[in-house]
Amino acid sequence: MKKKPELADRPVVPAQLREMAKLSLETDKARPGKICAVCESPYLPSSGPVPIENLCWVCRRLKISAWRDNDQQTAVQE
Repeated sequence: MKKKPELADRPVVPAQLREMAKLSLETDKARPGKICAVCESPYLPSSGPVPIENLCWVCRRLKISAWRDNDQQTAVQE
């Protein structure tokens, strides 16, 4: 059985492609964010026809869930 050549001395991904990937990650991180009004964690505001709220996605989901629970409780009480 023949020995396989060592691959450690040859880069699998070209250096130029690695640099381009690093630069693309840095531009994603550079986007400005806001601070959540409830938990004070940084978040990126959503785009679209959603009313502007100063809430991260976790706090927004908790608010929606609380509204849903409240609506169900009032329906049961009536």
